Amino acid sequence: MMNSSHIIVTGGAGYIGSLLTAELLRAGYQVTVLDSLLYGGESLVTFLSHPNFHFSKTDITEARALRDGLPRNWSKPMAVFHLAGIAGFPACQAVGKQAAYRYNVDATRQVFEQAEALDVKKVIFASTYSVYGIAPDGGPVTEESPLNPQSLYAETKLAAEQYLAAAGGVIFRLPTLYGLSPRTRFDLLVNQFVLDAFLKRELLIYQRGYSRSFVHVQDVVAGLLLGLNSPAGQVYNLGNENDCYTKDQIVEFVIKRLPETIVLHKNLTFGGDERDLPPISFEKIRQQLGFQARLTVDDGVRELVNALRFGLISDPRDVRYRNAQFIIQ
Repeated sequence: MMNSSHIIVTGGAGYIGSLLTAELLRAGYQVTVLDSLLYGGESLVTFLSHPNFHFSKTDITEARALRDGLPRNWSKPMAVFHLAGIAGFPACQAVGKQAAYRYNVDATRQVFEQAEALDVKKVIFASTYSVYGIAPDGGPVTEESPLNPQSLYAETKLAAEQYLAAAGGVIFRLPTLYGLSPRTRFDLLVNQFVLDAFLKRELLIYQRGYSRSFVHVQDVVAGLLLGLNSPAGQVYNLGNENDCYTKDQIVEFVIKRLPETIVLHKNLTFGGDERDLPPISFEKIRQQLGFQARLTVDDGVRELVNALRFGLISDPRDVRYRNAQFIIQ
């Protein structure tokens, strides 16, 4: 898979972006990462000496972020993976509507316009399956299902989608992620459950009957890479039907690895974010791109528990492992 083509990754220091950057470099691509380092840049340290890696500390909302961030002696980019933005319902709520739209919608428009001016052939965008909201018939939802976002985060992602779809971008709608990456997040449900069980030996669970789909961050990266061969203007649900669980079922996977965990339940609801999401169909990405998820929630719980037991993440409670401090279970 050696390839000297040049690819831009916005948000390349983040949870998905840092792992995607590693895979692109391994495949022989030249990679330019644009990131403001809001959550730190330790995830990129091992790439700095790589001859095919270039980093620019850049705010993607700036008018010439892409143009000014490129190395002068490399070929023009063939693709942009646009991952930068304010990710997640709690983080968007924390920064407010104006900032969420600036970073998730206005910046997306700027990235695409700059990519077009640079004659970049493809822009690949990470969206969320939260854009579906509540399925009127209970699902499973397909890429053609009605969209009914229930949170500010989902609203901004849908607005960015609508612009990119009309402009020919390739869009991937992601379920709830889990697993390790160079910049692991502990404000995602599976990862957070493992951390709380490991540190506190206790889990306090809200909305226990609600279900959602999950996908390992490694499988997300594999799916995004397939976007390089996708026709323009396509939308794909990225994941696996078998990884749809309630919180009680996730807890079972955690207790399997940490059996001393005590589980407590509390009735509590949250306005503005529908946390019981419909089942999703992933038939399109299988049929058109040949995607198959390799990892399961059980795999993710196992690797997280091992990483914590071995002390590979020295201070998992540090704020750099969270996009927002208000965490909902």
